[in-house]
Amino acid sequence: MLTIYGVYRSRASRNYWMAGELGIAFRAVPVIQARRLVDPLAKTAPLNTQSPAFLAINPRGKIPAIEDNGLVLADSLANNLYLARTYGGPLAGADAAEEGQILDWTLWAATEIEPYAVKIVLAYDAEPNGPARGRAIVDAATQALETRFGVLETRLSQHAHVVGDRFTVADLNLAEVLRYAQSQTALFDRHPGINTWIERCQSRPAFREMMRVREVEPA
Repeated sequence: MLTIYGVYRSRASRNYWMAGELGIAFRAVPVIQARRLVDPLAKTAPLNTQSPAFLAINPRGKIPAIEDNGLVLADSLANNLYLARTYGGPLAGADAAEEGQILDWTLWAATEIEPYAVKIVLAYDAEPNGPARGRAIVDAATQALETRFGVLETRLSQHAHVVGDRFTVADLNLAEVLRYAQSQTALFDRHPGINTWIERCQSRPAFREMMRVREVEPA
């Protein structure tokens, strides 16, 4: 059985959503971020990213990690690519060309979008009522995303999905990376193709179920 290590309030959300899309049974093992604890190595500390028991599974000390039939992987986007290839059906590439496109868009999301989207979400995490001290960081990150959003907008103005004519792991991976920037509503409003596409992705039952669990999980 697939095991997913990590809480829903982390990048593990991507893997929980993917497992839901695939309809496969999985075991969820909550592992929280060590930074959330005063003493992550205390005997009474919950399982966290510095716990020896977790480091024995993922020496990188990051969540999520997945374990499937003895294979351990520890990058959230790579985890989803593996799950698509193994269990994916229509979520996976139909041929080598689609597999290449899925990998291309996933790596683009990781290298061109996520570094800036993460800056935005961290600023809001630090100041939940709206970043004041971090406003300059948010503005700079949003400006950097403008051109990159234009690239995706062009693609989605011609196609309903990123790859092929259906929802695939490429859509899921991209949508989860872009979710970190969704506080910047004006940015999305300037790109109506992206806005419509991400709303469609996030209307899927598996996404809604993942978010339902995420929202009741302790912050």
